[in-house]
Amino acid sequence: MQIRASLKGRIHGKTIELEHESGLPDGQEVRVTLELLRSEQPLCPGDGIRKSAGAWADDPEGLDEFLELNRQNRKQRRPEIAS
Repeated sequence: MQIRASLKGRIHGKTIELEHESGLPDGQEVRVTLELLRSEQPLCPGDGIRKSAGAWADDPEGLDEFLELNRQNRKQRRPEIAS
């Protein structure tokens, strides 16, 4: 028997909390295909960049240090331009 359903839910780490009961018994093995839904609430200014910053979101000084180190490394490896 094959059952297909489209249910809406929210991810919490490795757990997906569904809005409604699935009707399937606990422990039933299922296949999950994820589709990102549009956020129902618009983001506040700056939230988009914070969400995309990942681990650097809580460490802006560390990000600045990392970027500066990369800039310095690129300068060292770049050959001089002959004129």
